[in-house]
Amino acid sequence: MALSIASTAFSSLPTREVSSKHFPRKLTTWLPGRVRLNATKGVSSVCEPLPPDRPLWFPGSSPPEWLDGSLPGDFGFDPLGLGSDPELLRWFAQAELMHSRWAMLAVAGILIPECLERLGFIENFSWYDAGAQEFFADPTTLFVVQLALMGWVEGRRWADLINPGCVDIQLTFPNKAKPKPDVGYPGGLWFDPFMWGRGSPEPVMVLRTKEIKNGRLAMLAFVGFCFQAIYTGEGPIENLMAHIADPGHCNVFSAFTSQ
Repeated sequence: MALSIASTAFSSLPTREVSSKHFPRKLTTWLPGRVRLNATKGVSSVCEPLPPDRPLWFPGSSPPEWLDGSLPGDFGFDPLGLGSDPELLRWFAQAELMHSRWAMLAVAGILIPECLERLGFIENFSWYDAGAQEFFADPTTLFVVQLALMGWVEGRRWADLINPGCVDIQLTFPNKAKPKPDVGYPGGLWFDPFMWGRGSPEPVMVLRTKEIKNGRLAMLAFVGFCFQAIYTGEGPIENLMAHIADPGHCNVFSAFTSQ
């Protein structure tokens, strides 16, 4: 439920009217009133940057100059100035995106099996000691296979970050242009079969903002799951049911009080 709330929380992001003449059918990298987008800064060529009056993490605050609304999920929050270097900002944006996607997969991988266990489809599910379970192969074999596969994928992702488009695997169709390389968003037939990410720039920015917001919430949720598992030895759904049954005693403050 929390993820669905986060998904819709910023669906009403302020947009600005953009004449269709600025964005013909074949999208260019020029935006009205802006200089040409520079790939080294990490700005997407298929998203419309948010206007200066975009929502900020603290109302009335002034965002730093390097957070100009061109990145999904940019709410002007960088109190330590970590993104002042354009190359670091580009790297941090990709790192957060990847962590967000892994966290969303992790949260789904925890909640869905736990729901199935409560419904009686599986037995003895425990996500925090899943590594001790017996699988179709021994742990060493699984580790080596995972290391090889993920190393290959991450190597290609790193190459794409250094040289966008160099690992393109999109099919070539006659009289149909391939999508522009956009690091972190492969798109195309394999990763975007419904072409949700190839619409007009503003809806694409809204979709990507929803994704990064869900990912941030998932990262916080996973940290909470770990804390609950260490403290209670139970899964998140059991903890939620216990909290609903006795919210006065089963809450986050219980961890800091004597039992």
